[in-house]
Amino acid sequence: MTDLNLTKLRIADGIWEGDLQRDGGGVGTPPRVRVMHHDAEVPGVEVTPIADTAGHWRLRVPIPAHLLSDGVHAFVIADAETAATLGSFAVALGDPMEPDLRAEVDLLRAELDLLKRAFRRHCTETG
Repeated sequence: MTDLNLTKLRIADGIWEGDLQRDGGGVGTPPRVRVMHHDAEVPGVEVTPIADTAGHWRLRVPIPAHLLSDGVHAFVIADAETAATLGSFAVALGDPMEPDLRAEVDLLRAELDLLKRAFRRHCTETG
């Protein structure tokens, strides 16, 4: 469970942007967010406060060119503290194929991998 909500804003110039909001507002420290592509964490993720808006941060996720090739590429955004999934996005490249189904399957795989890691960590910590 997490107290964070994520709203997609746009993708521009190879950067996915969203509005990250903490329930109940408040300034506090910026939330820690992890973005995963397959089993690798995406580097360069930025969380910066939005001026004059308490409890809101701008999330910027650079989409590294070396990760992209033909097919559908799913990125899963999660709360680094709780491992709860906040959102996801997919990038489809190459020849058109059944993009909706393939994107959904890739997102499900990515979220399942995230859940497996969180479950293993939980078992290790409580075992």
